[in-house]
Amino acid sequence: MTEQTLSQAISAYLAGVASARKEHTARTYANALRVFASVLTERWLDPDKTPAQKLTEDAISWLAAHLKSYSSATERLYITAVKGFYEYLAAERLAEVNLPRLRLLIRQRTRKPGIRLPQFPSEDIERLLAHISDPATIPVYTGETSGFLRLREIRDRAFMLTLADTGLRVHEACALRRGDMDWNEGRALLIGKGDKQAVVRFSTRALRALRDYLSLRAPLDGGSGRPLPSLPLFARHDKGAGKKVKPITTTTGRNIVTERVREILGEEAVGRITPHSFRHYFVTTVLRGSGNLKLAQELARHSNIQVTQRYAHLSDDELDKGYYEIFERK
Repeated sequence: MTEQTLSQAISAYLAGVASARKEHTARTYANALRVFASVLTERWLDPDKTPAQKLTEDAISWLAAHLKSYSSATERLYITAVKGFYEYLAAERLAEVNLPRLRLLIRQRTRKPGIRLPQFPSEDIERLLAHISDPATIPVYTGETSGFLRLREIRDRAFMLTLADTGLRVHEACALRRGDMDWNEGRALLIGKGDKQAVVRFSTRALRALRDYLSLRAPLDGGSGRPLPSLPLFARHDKGAGKKVKPITTTTGRNIVTERVREILGEEAVGRITPHSFRHYFVTTVLRGSGNLKLAQELARHSNIQVTQRYAHLSDDELDKGYYEIFERK
């Protein structure tokens, strides 16, 4: 059995995760292992000095106790990441891990996931989308930086309409390239969650916003010296990017939503609408428009229909109407 310190083993494990998983997943796993290392340190197991073979399954219980102050979703993510680390140690023969006991401790020590109805301010999202869909609301910029400011304005509007009308996750939208788009069919081909290839459909208003943005961006793309299909669909427009066409990051995607929500709806709405709120909006809109759970599952690309079922709830107004139609009809 090769002897490595816990820190060395953690670094090797995270390197494997980074090469095999999406950037945001690798970042989450790194955060989880950082918390795990701090929990070990509190228990007098210095990761820089303790051999990996000294790690026992009991440490997962220590982590579970520490995570009680976190949200249940974060707890599940972090436990999954650390469970993967234990499995890595066993596979690489860096430690003798009793995996059945590990799984038992996880079941006993962690919170059971409850059913949560997706919460999002649908009326505020409708107001936001109505505002950005109206060309008259686009401000007029003057001065030396007016070109970049207008590009960012048009890009941000196209980005948010894309999120709302496709159900794309923020990292998926940020990773789109121009070559992924089929403009004739109004679709895009992408590699989504779980490394699965999927077709995503675009609404007329999202396609119009994208065309407006790319038309304004044409001089920048044409001067990039790169084939158009290889260029990002959503590019950075800041001093750091200059005249280079660089893709936006997921952090930029989140900042776009935050900035535009603050600008259009006010400070009180910041934090209540995130990029994922548009995905909730998308699934709910499909369900209310069609009543077809399977259709919503396929369009949202949920691998488990139970995830889609969380959205298939009726509003209080709809429940009131149904109740009174039944009991007050006489």
